[in-house]
Amino acid sequence: MARDGVLLLLDEILELEPGTLKGPEILTDLEGWDSLAIVSLMGLAKSRLGKTLLPKGIAACSSVDDLCALVEA
Repeated sequence: MARDGVLLLLDEILELEPGTLKGPEILTDLEGWDSLAIVSLMGLAKSRLGKTLLPKGIAACSSVDDLCALVEA
């Protein structure tokens, strides 16, 4: 999935308007970035992208850009 698609997926998970996230945002600064968002990301990555994301990989991410790189890897 292209970077823009990952950003839109994260917007959806965090219940933001499409196009809100740009990449440099720090995850811990985002309202709604919690364990439920992480589980949602793991589920949607698997169902929509066929990509298995491990909690350890997500925990290593500090920014939206980091998450994009993880999903695109």
